[in-house]
Amino acid sequence: MKNANHVSYYQIDNDVKIHEEKDLIILPIVKAFDAYDWVKGFYCKKPENGYFIWVKKSIDKPIITNILMCSMYVVQNTNNLVVVEKNVEAKLQSVCAAKKKYLYGKHIGETKIVAKENAMIEINNYHSWGKYDTVESSMELILKENAQVSYNNKCHEVPMQMNIRNSNYLDKKASLNFVTTVLAERGKVDMYDDTYLNGKDANGISRVRMISRYKSQINAYSNMIGNEAGTGHLDCMGLLLSDSGSIVAEPKLVNRNKDASLTHEASVGKISEDILNYLRSRGLTEDQAIDLVVTGFLGEEDEIVIDGSNIQSKQYM
Repeated sequence: MKNANHVSYYQIDNDVKIHEEKDLIILPIVKAFDAYDWVKGFYCKKPENGYFIWVKKSIDKPIITNILMCSMYVVQNTNNLVVVEKNVEAKLQSVCAAKKKYLYGKHIGETKIVAKENAMIEINNYHSWGKYDTVESSMELILKENAQVSYNNKCHEVPMQMNIRNSNYLDKKASLNFVTTVLAERGKVDMYDDTYLNGKDANGISRVRMISRYKSQINAYSNMIGNEAGTGHLDCMGLLLSDSGSIVAEPKLVNRNKDASLTHEASVGKISEDILNYLRSRGLTEDQAIDLVVTGFLGEEDEIVIDGSNIQSKQYM
C-alpha cells in the first residue's frame, strides 16, 4: 500500500495555513462542506472554521494539527472532522494552546473523528492554556466494525475554566483505549466522558488521571454504557496535593444487555508519606520527590516543546 507523507494544519488565532500531501485530503472545513455532500451529514449547519482531514491510505508519520492562540482577547470557534478510511493505519497529533499566559482568550473546539472498518488510529491530543482563558472542548469518536483506536488526551496547563465533553461510539468488535490526564492549578475543570458499546464484542477502556494543586477544582463524570454484549472498564484516579483544591470522580455503569460485562474502579487521595520519605532518603528534596511522583502518575513520557508557531512532542521532532 502506498503511503502518504507528513502533512500539517496550522491555525494562528484565526488565520490558517495548510500543507497538502498526496494520498491525503486536508481542507478548511468550510471548503470540505461545499465539496463533499457526505460531509454535510455531520453538521446541522455549515461550519465556519476548523479543519477537514480525510486519510485515504496508510501513513507512517503523524499528521500534526496546531491551533494556537497568540493575541489578546481572541475567540476561536473550530469545527473539525477527521475520517480514516477502511483498513488504514494513521497517527494523529493535535495541539490546542495559548502561546502566552495572559491573553484572556476563548477557545471553543468541536471535533468528530470517524474510524471506518478495520482502521487503526493512534491519537495524541495536547492542551496548554493561559491563566485567564476559557475553553470548551467536545469530541465525538465513532468506531466502525473492528476499528482500533488509542486516544491520549492531556492538559497539564489548565485555564481559568475548562469544559471537556467526549462521546465514544463503538460498533461490533471495535476496540478503544481512551486516556485523559489533567494537572490543574488555579483553575476549574469539568470533564464528561461517555462510552457506548453499541456492537457485539466491542471493548472500551476509559482511564482518567487527575492532579489537583493550589486553588483548583476537577470534576470528572465517566459513563460506560453497555447496549450490546461488549466489555467496558472505567478507571478514575486522582491525587489531591493541596487543601485548597478538590476532586470529584464519579464513574457510572449503565448495562442494557445481560451479556455485557462492565467494571469500574476509582480512588482519590494524597501521595503516600512512605513514598515521599523513600525518595527523600535517596537525595531528592520534597518538591523534587512530589514532581517525580506526579510525572509517573500522569504517565508523562514526552515533553511538549513550544517553538515559534509549532508545539510538538519531542517524540516527533
